[in-house]
Amino acid sequence: MLSGPQDSQRLAAAGVLGAPEVRQPPGHPGGLDHASPGAGVRPGPPRGPGRAGDPSTRLQQAIALWHSPKMREVWEIVQQAARTDATVLIRGETGTGKDLVARSIHYLSPRKERPFVKVNCAAVPRELLETELFGHERGAFTGAHQLKIGKFEAASHGTAFLDEIGDLHPTLQGKLLHVLQDGEFSRVGGRANIKADVRIIAATNQDLERAVASGGFRDDLYYRLNVIQIVVPPLRERPEEIPSLVAYFLERYAAEFRREGFALPPPVMDRLLRYRYPGNIRELENIVKRMIVLNNPVVPPSLHQQTGADNGGGDALPAAEPRALSLKEVAREAARTAERTAIAKALERTGWNRVRAARLLRISYRALLYKMKESGLSQRPEAAPPL
Repeated sequence: MLSGPQDSQRLAAAGVLGAPEVRQPPGHPGGLDHASPGAGVRPGPPRGPGRAGDPSTRLQQAIALWHSPKMREVWEIVQQAARTDATVLIRGETGTGKDLVARSIHYLSPRKERPFVKVNCAAVPRELLETELFGHERGAFTGAHQLKIGKFEAASHGTAFLDEIGDLHPTLQGKLLHVLQDGEFSRVGGRANIKADVRIIAATNQDLERAVASGGFRDDLYYRLNVIQIVVPPLRERPEEIPSLVAYFLERYAAEFRREGFALPPPVMDRLLRYRYPGNIRELENIVKRMIVLNNPVVPPSLHQQTGADNGGGDALPAAEPRALSLKEVAREAARTAERTAIAKALERTGWNRVRAARLLRISYRALLYKMKESGLSQRPEAAPPL
């Protein structure tokens, strides 16, 4: 039997996904959904062999955890979007669950019996991504010894999920726009157009409006993708879901790693509730998994206290070490510095004539204005007074 304010959400997910029931998080109602600091957490009873690994069951369980006000809003949009074939743009920080939102739309839609094909646009090199998406004909290039079916063909009558769409190379943005506009594409090295009956869902953690203004992302593609926009809030904006998520991960990984009876003591749960999770749900999942694998319910040293001194006094967590920049972040910072230098030189050469400077840099006037503002070059420096 189901009870609680999220019944309609859980029943809808269960009915469409073909699940016989939707289990409440262990301890619900009046338990984990409303847990307070000081309450320990342990996993619920095993679900029985075979069920935990079923994709639809796992999806159904995850949807049932969307009980914060912000995620209930996301759920409402997901249900409406699933009824149509409109293109959806999912936005949110890394680790917030954009993939889960995309799969929910697919499995709640009339296309649920057809393929759900995911492509990470940032993980595949640009030289290979075109054939990955559109396929290629035999002999299209050196090494193309046989015909290759691309992701759009593989997702025929189903859904293509384009993750990290903000990293899609400009040359491929035009081909994707062609698919969205005309519903067809051609394989690399092919002459015939192929009809694409596929629903497209895209996701990104980037500021696409800024990318459009700077010329890094096509504005016409942005508008085609942004028919229905879903913004997934970070975990720090829905802390009421943390207890249920902890219980879900405890149950899942305690069974997977055979740690029956593993539980979190109240002090550990207190700290998990106060942490802000810059890595969002993925970070919380990894923290819980680590404790279960090591069979040690102690928070890792990197989990620092972000809300002031520990309430217990004298047992504050150590401050986190400064985060090292990733290679991508280093490259972006270097690119911004190089851009600022090039813009400054172009403005000096043209006597701060922005129209001529834009032509010299081979960018639009609007893009130049945006980049000048971003680089702190919006005003011409005053000449030094004579000695």
